[in-house]
Amino acid sequence: MITKEATAAAPAPARTAPAPPRPDKKRRAWDEAPRWQIYLPLGIYLVFTLIPFYWILLFALRPAGSTSLVPWPMTTVHFEKVWTDRSFGVFFQNSVLVGVATLVMTTLVALAGGYALARFDFKIKRAFMLGLLCSQFVPGALLLVPLFEIFAELQMINSLGSVILAETVFQLPLSIILISNFIKNVPYSLEEAAWVDGCNRFKAFRVVVLPLLRPGLIAVGSFAFVHSWNHFLFALMFLNNQEKQTIPVGLNTLMSADSVDLGALAAGGIIAAVPVVLVFAFIQKWLITGFSAGAVKG
Repeated sequence: MITKEATAAAPAPARTAPAPPRPDKKRRAWDEAPRWQIYLPLGIYLVFTLIPFYWILLFALRPAGSTSLVPWPMTTVHFEKVWTDRSFGVFFQNSVLVGVATLVMTTLVALAGGYALARFDFKIKRAFMLGLLCSQFVPGALLLVPLFEIFAELQMINSLGSVILAETVFQLPLSIILISNFIKNVPYSLEEAAWVDGCNRFKAFRVVVLPLLRPGLIAVGSFAFVHSWNHFLFALMFLNNQEKQTIPVGLNTLMSADSVDLGALAAGGIIAAVPVVLVFAFIQKWLITGFSAGAVKG
């Protein structure tokens, strides 16, 4: 008979060593590819991407009539010509106004609509979402006649407000869908906890949900800004006065049936591209995060 003392004095059984981790699967041949096989295609793609930009800089910075492949001596005559003589300073201000106003209006309306789709259930919700998706297949050219008739009745032709409203209407469907997906990724329990603490629905949304939507709002707002900045059709049709035109229409005025001023056209293209490049350079981190979050859950 084994006593308790003998049991206590007996050594504890040795622990077995953990099983070694299973070896990984055999690496594939392309996982150990030399670096040159990666950098060479990327370098070729980079060259084909940067050549057009260099060509634009070449025509914009070298003197008129020069055939040199290096912009030396450099000149700013073309920039001065388009900015003052061709009224690109006015076009730039109009484009900034249209872009910022479209950004603000699209973001605010899409935020309200996206919250309603994400947090409320109603009978025609699926039909409404289907309508938003189908509206993306409608080209902007088909909206010109009805929008022109509406703006003519409202006496908004030849005003920047008509372009801002048209751009906002054109951007809203996709923006509402994206923001609704962003809001769905925010746990509903966070809002419920804020309600328990005494917040109403609006305050809970402003304090709890809105800060978490920053990447999504930046993505939607930047997309609306860039599209309105580059859009040519609405500004061409709704704006008749040169003082109201935007940069895309201004670039079109640099080309005629008889001749094209390549230096001025290249300088105008750089002026049009610089704000968009700067915007994407500063918001690229939030832009990628925002579009990734909005595409995961729907």
